[in-house]
Amino acid sequence: QVQLVESGGGSVQAGGSLRLSCAASGYTYSSYCMGWFRQAPGKEREVVATLYTKGIPYYAGSVKGRFTISQDNAKNTLYLQMNSLKPEDTGMYYCAIGRYCGDDGMDYWGKGTLVTISS
Repeated sequence: QVQLVESGGGSVQAGGSLRLSCAASGYTYSSYCMGWFRQAPGKEREVVATLYTKGIPYYAGSVKGRFTISQDNAKNTLYLQMNSLKPEDTGMYYCAIGRYCGDDGMDYWGKGTLVTISS
């Protein structure tokens, strides 16, 4: 049974930083994509950053240069370092894993962690 558990969300002021973590277990993919997605209030879910096995990270334009996705294979944990946070970064952040990158390629999702950025 695949489990994804996010942590690290919280409330910070604009300009601050947060690091999200996603502890993954139970998956058996030999090659896979893991990523972070977010959903702001009243908006559709959008991709934030994804990382395919031994691939180049992908970042949404709105976070490029401010967020960094990384993975610790020994700990089966995915991270999202978020710097220079803006109020528009507010939302529920979800970790996901699947056969290929993209919203429709993800097979399993975590329950999310809430990020609130105040101006």
